[in-house]
Amino acid sequence: MMHFRERLTELEKQHQVLVNRRNEALTPGNGVYSRYKYPVLTAAHAPLEWRYDLNPASNPHLMERYGINGVFNAGAIKWKGKYLMMARVESIDRKSFFAVAESDNGIDNFRFWEYPSIIPETEDPDTNIYDIRLVQHEDGYIYGLFCSERKDPSAPPYDQSAAIAECGIVRTKDMKDWERLPDLKTPSPQQRNVVLHPEFVNGKYAFYTRPQDGFINAGTGGGIGFGLSDSMENPVITEEKILDPKIYHTVYELKNGLGPAPVKTAKGWLHLAHGVRNTAAGLRYVLYMFMTDLHDLSRVTYKPAGYFMAPEGEERVGDVSNVLFCNGWIADDDGTVYIYYASSDTRMHVATSTIDKLVDYVTNSPADGFRSAVTVNTICRIIDRNKTVVSDTNHH
Repeated sequence: MMHFRERLTELEKQHQVLVNRRNEALTPGNGVYSRYKYPVLTAAHAPLEWRYDLNPASNPHLMERYGINGVFNAGAIKWKGKYLMMARVESIDRKSFFAVAESDNGIDNFRFWEYPSIIPETEDPDTNIYDIRLVQHEDGYIYGLFCSERKDPSAPPYDQSAAIAECGIVRTKDMKDWERLPDLKTPSPQQRNVVLHPEFVNGKYAFYTRPQDGFINAGTGGGIGFGLSDSMENPVITEEKILDPKIYHTVYELKNGLGPAPVKTAKGWLHLAHGVRNTAAGLRYVLYMFMTDLHDLSRVTYKPAGYFMAPEGEERVGDVSNVLFCNGWIADDDGTVYIYYASSDTRMHVATSTIDKLVDYVTNSPADGFRSAVTVNTICRIIDRNKTVVSDTNHH
């Protein structure tokens, strides 16, 4: 029995050290955002009560009974003064579920709520749910839009990986009790990475979509789409317009999708998205940014070249390596922006910036010229401008 108590004491001690660990910004950074030293959520952050039977009679060796494989791809929201991440928690059985973790400052000491989130099923139950986007809509509800995955009924028996992805929708007013609405219907065979716009557009609900021909391949429907629905109780989009297409030899040539809901600024709506390209080592996911017009949400007004953030160091290694993914950020009242991003389908990180910095980055960084020669010209112009600055400084 002493062995059980000693083991439990050590487990509890290590867990408290982890969740109480202070985070620190990495300097000097690139001036656009600050990364932080430690991940903010990992599999080890999952409460011991989820993973262990703590009864010495039924678990005398204090074995882990239901392990957690990863914590990643979290939606995020500021709620009652706390910073909340609604994380995708993947157990060792490969099933994902949602669980809320909260922090007082948004950069460390994230603690999971006592129970995972209870998401009601539809008449056709989801096999797996993941990658929720949380949106505080002007209609008064908090909506959660997520990927609902089911087995493809038309697949041959030998293919046990063919799946159909659709956009599941839930809503709440307290982040605890969730009402399931019907899945979103669109003209596309499959949908992933669907995001709800936080405001009405001409009295309708506006969605950013990612039309797909298949579960993995975007196919002919590649790009970030935009569409409107009359209601959320019967969510139907009849027409999708591609606002940000895939483009050859870019960081988003294979597929791209919106991350969290956009943030409204004086100059336009700030968007954070993920882009995917194929490499000899497999798919590489990075994050990029763009801005759309305040009034015409489907018109891109600014888009810097290349990626905003890519996996670095230990971020590159994990369950699905060389991946950054973000579906949650929080813009605070003071202008601080907390960007919650996952690395390699394994863990959650935070980066901080400000509205002013992100608007500066998006509106003043050079656009992609789509050819090597244009890239060289861009760099030469920067060099020439810097010579002028140095010359002016010397004269003064």
